[in-house]
Amino acid sequence: MLYVEIVAGFALLLFGGEAVVRGAVGLAQKLGVSPLIIGLTIVGFGTSLPEMVVSVNAAIVGSAGIAIGNVVGSNIANTLMILGVSAVLAPIAVHPKAVSRDTMCMVAATLVFCALSLTGELNSWHGIAMLILLAAYIGFTVWHDDKTHDAVAELHREEAGEIEKVELRTPYVIAIILIGMFAVVAGAEWLVDGASGLARQMGVPDEIIGLTIVAIGTSLPELATSFAAAWRGHSDVCVGNVIGSNIFNLFGIAGITTLFAPLPFSDQIIGFDLPCLVIATLVILPFMLTGLRINRIEGGILFALYGAYLTSQFVGMKSFGF
Repeated sequence: MLYVEIVAGFALLLFGGEAVVRGAVGLAQKLGVSPLIIGLTIVGFGTSLPEMVVSVNAAIVGSAGIAIGNVVGSNIANTLMILGVSAVLAPIAVHPKAVSRDTMCMVAATLVFCALSLTGELNSWHGIAMLILLAAYIGFTVWHDDKTHDAVAELHREEAGEIEKVELRTPYVIAIILIGMFAVVAGAEWLVDGASGLARQMGVPDEIIGLTIVAIGTSLPELATSFAAAWRGHSDVCVGNVIGSNIFNLFGIAGITTLFAPLPFSDQIIGFDLPCLVIATLVILPFMLTGLRINRIEGGILFALYGAYLTSQFVGMKSFGF
């Protein structure tokens, strides 16, 4: 029954997240919102909606381990699994001018998040600070890109263009958005309940389930978007989607979740998973800043590294003292 609940939760999250994003993009275009703002906000927030609802729900019901594991695990999955799979499908080559600024913002967000975690717990004040930083990043990006129309701005506009909008009258579009939001909330509740039960049944901490099963499931919208972009040969959009999602996860999702409940960090998260997060972030840095191509072999290596990371969560953790 637990597995049925988890699978059903994943299905609702994927359906609901897709409905919300497509409906919101369609509604924004009907209202005359610029593609730049759509790409930066609606697409970025929309693809991260499953992670946000799952983490908030988990924190509220007392499963903070799932909440924090979901944030950290989703970023590792985005960087290693999604980029790896996308590169295997079609080699990724990005223009440094299009992604270098956002890449450095992602690195900075990762380091700030890890530094705050060393206090042992993220509280509401940490969350407010992270949300302010996220708002500043979005505000500056919108202002700068709208003013300059450079390669970065064009990338953000292309991210909006990758989403197929809903071609319906406005009342029906709004109805689709509301149905999608209901599906996401219901899916999150089922997923958290099933994941918590599975953790108890397997005798493992909530963090491990959050870092693995839940993180992979909530990353499905990003995987679908990046997979489609890679298939169409839009590798810049694929990379931009991952970078934007990682920034939203660290500052937006973790920040919002702390407003509902503090997020404590276990010794395993601090001693093992956060270093893995930093390493995964730094591994792709040369490709983002120099324009080096991630070919199929290197994509396979990224995916293999993610497989090794998943294996480490369930095998031999006692040898690390966790």
